[in-house]
Amino acid sequence: MPQTPPPKPIFNAAHPIARRGLLVGAAALGIAAATASLPLPAFAATTLRVGYIPIIPMTQLYVITGEGWTKDAGLTLQTTSFQSGPAMIQALASGTLDVAYVGIGPALIARSKGVKLKVVAANVIDQVALIGRGPLAKAMAGAANPAEGVKAFRAANGRRPKIGSLPAGSVPDTVLRYWMAEVAHIAPDDVEIVGMGEQPLQQALLTGAIDGASILEPILTLVKSRLQDAAIIAKAGTMFPKQPGAVLAVTEDAIAKNRDAVAELVKLHIRATAFAKSNPDRTAELVTDIIGKGLVERDVMRAALTSDATTFVDDPRVILDSTKKMQAFQQSLNQITEPVDVDTLFDFSFHDAAKGK
Repeated sequence: MPQTPPPKPIFNAAHPIARRGLLVGAAALGIAAATASLPLPAFAATTLRVGYIPIIPMTQLYVITGEGWTKDAGLTLQTTSFQSGPAMIQALASGTLDVAYVGIGPALIARSKGVKLKVVAANVIDQVALIGRGPLAKAMAGAANPAEGVKAFRAANGRRPKIGSLPAGSVPDTVLRYWMAEVAHIAPDDVEIVGMGEQPLQQALLTGAIDGASILEPILTLVKSRLQDAAIIAKAGTMFPKQPGAVLAVTEDAIAKNRDAVAELVKLHIRATAFAKSNPDRTAELVTDIIGKGLVERDVMRAALTSDATTFVDDPRVILDSTKKMQAFQQSLNQITEPVDVDTLFDFSFHDAAKGK
C-alpha cells in the first residue's frame, strides 16, 4: 500500500465550514488539506482531533460543523480528511487522532490489531449497493439470477466482469464478497475485484474501465445520472441485510481524558442524524460544500442523500448483531486473524445517556 503523507486539518469545526472540500474523496490514499482558521472562542473549549473519510455516510459530521453547533457545546474539532480506513487506523494507532468517522470494517480490523477504540454511535446502515454499466448491466438484467448473469457476460465478452470497490477490509469490499458468496452464489474466480480509492473508482465507472462497482452514494446516483446504460444490479438492503456501515469511534484514551467532550459529541451526532432526515435540502447543501467541490450538482446530492442506499441511524445497538456477522465473514476471508469481542468494541453508555436511558 502506498505510504500516506502526514494528515493536515481541513477546517476548524468550532465555526461554520469556510471551504469547499473533496469530490467523494480525492486520489486513492491521498490526503486533501486546506485549513480555514478563525479566532477561537473566549472560553476554553475542549479539542478533539477527528479523522474522517469525505463520503456521504459521514454526513452527521458535516451537519455538526456546517451548522456551527460545536461552539455552544464547548468543543473544538480539529478535522483531518483521509482517503481510506486503513490510513485513518494508522493515525489512531499512532495517537494522532481521538475520534474517527470510519467504516465498521476498518474499526474491527484496528481493534483486532490492538488499537484501543470504542464505537459510540452508528451513522448509517445498508449503505452499499452494486451498480453495473453497459454489457454487465445488460447481462444481469436478462438473466434469471446474478450467477447466470455473470456467466452470460463471460460468454458474450470472453472475460470476467471487472468489479471495482474500495480496498480489501473496507465495508464495500466485504459486502461485495459476502453478496457473491452467500446471496448470489458467484464463485470468487468468476469475477475480477479491483480495489481502489473512491475518485479513481468513479472515473473508472464513467470511462468504462470497470464494468461495475460495489460502492456508496453519491457515486451510485451520480453514475446513473450520467450514464444511460448504468443500473443497480443489487440493492443495498439485499447484498448484506442491515449491513453495518460507517460509525463514530473514539479512542479509549480520549474517553478517559475527555469523557464529557465525547458525551457532547455524541449528543450532537444524534441531533445531526435527526436533522439529516428532516432537512434534506439544507443537508444536501452542507454535504455538497464538503465533498462536492462544485462538481456534484446539489439536486444529485439530494437524491443520493434520500436514496435507499442512505439510511441514517445513530443508535449503535442497531448494528451490533450485523457487526458480529460481518466479523465472522471477514474471518473466513482471513482479513481478521484474531477476532474481536464485538460486545467490548461497543460502548452504549454515551448514546444511552444522551437519550435519557
